[in-house]
Amino acid sequence: MVEIPASLNRKLVPPAAVSEGDWPRPLVFTNGVFDVLHRGHVLYLAAARELGAALLVAVNSDSSAKQLGKGPDRPLNREGDRAIVIAALESVAFVTLFDEPTPCELLRRCRPDIYVKGGDYDMETLEETRLVRSWGGRSVAIPFVDGYSTSALLRRIRGP
Repeated sequence: MVEIPASLNRKLVPPAAVSEGDWPRPLVFTNGVFDVLHRGHVLYLAAARELGAALLVAVNSDSSAKQLGKGPDRPLNREGDRAIVIAALESVAFVTLFDEPTPCELLRRCRPDIYVKGGDYDMETLEETRLVRSWGGRSVAIPFVDGYSTSALLRRIRGP
């Protein structure tokens, strides 16, 4: 097994270590499965990073991702692999994992200034939005990049 380079390893934050702490501010937080990284993910994360001083990405653990009902074979990539790929992006400052259906516990602990999701989400319906606003933060929907999704990519690979 290849050792994780220090430049990536320092971006990986164990979930237990996520606290209000000394994050660069304003801290931007987002979450997702990020199963097969594609252009839509990269553009979304770059846009999220531009909203603040640092971007913390919470990646769904394998068990959390399975609860989302994306299919019995999902996620395709294991949580550690997905976290490393996300950490390799220049726009991402920190990566952690979460096991719960939502990242609300992590949000409570790090209290980001800005919570971001893709434009395919209705921010007003998310528990995460209410939570972040409770301490004066804000929620932002970044426009969805049409034509890019892991599910669509898998349909194309698998064929008719």
